[in-house]
Amino acid sequence: MDKRYNTYNKFLKDKFGVKVHKLIIDAGFSCPNRDGTISSDGCIFCDEVGSFGSTHSNKLSIKEQILEGIEILPKRFKAQKYIAYFQAFSNTYKPASELERIYNEAFVDDRIVGISIGTRPDCIDKEKIKIISKLKFPQIELGLQSIHNDTLKLINRGHDFDCFLRAYEMIKEAGINVCVHTIFGLPNENRSMMIETIEKLAELKIDGIKFHMLTVLRGSKLAQYADRIDAMSEEDYCNLVCDSLEILPPTTTIQRLPGSGLKSELISPLWIEHKFHTTNLIDKIMIQRNSFQGSKYQAR
Repeated sequence: MDKRYNTYNKFLKDKFGVKVHKLIIDAGFSCPNRDGTISSDGCIFCDEVGSFGSTHSNKLSIKEQILEGIEILPKRFKAQKYIAYFQAFSNTYKPASELERIYNEAFVDDRIVGISIGTRPDCIDKEKIKIISKLKFPQIELGLQSIHNDTLKLINRGHDFDCFLRAYEMIKEAGINVCVHTIFGLPNENRSMMIETIEKLAELKIDGIKFHMLTVLRGSKLAQYADRIDAMSEEDYCNLVCDSLEILPPTTTIQRLPGSGLKSELISPLWIEHKFHTTNLIDKIMIQRNSFQGSKYQAR
């Protein structure tokens, strides 16, 4: 079934002509919000492995992780080419000279057609951006979560929205594709506040977005207050995602609709275990509305 939004899978297939899949890598990075530089506590939603939803760890070299993924993914997803995805923690949080070596290690096979680097806005500078811009089809996944500074302080992000804007503008000036991460259901945020975050991202004409639902994971600070968290229902989340899709530009690629994680680490909400049910519900709502991504987008 054709989607009513601009999927990342379609974007990649149109660009490379075949099915392309992200190959997740743990390169052993840390985070300034965990090593004491900013804080030792981390964001309240982050678990002990940096919300890293994979079965292997950086006990394997980057080359070994790549080759293992290339062996497994064609069987599971019929992938023919791959994006090397540096996911766990903050993957620009090393000196620029080290980053160049680490990133280049990912291109060990001709089937690696690009690289995606997950990081924080306060771990970006022009020297690092220059190195990334020289890589094959570079993308940066930039954690924002919310535009509201009170929320960012409450969840212990360690940076404000202005910091995000500075990093975003630097990356875009270098011509690098940016995917922004947002979280719905953060403490003290109502629907209007969540929509304001999406409206601002629409104004920025972001290249891509990952939607997440606030999840309580074992090992996170949030787990200490799990019994006091009133998690958003699946239906409310899906309707909010659909509202957001209508606001975003048609050109923004949708890289994730429901977030997911290892079931063994999940405390709540349990409905996110059923990713395809959530995705199907979003599709159903868009059809019922007779709506499409960008149907309410207002260019500025």
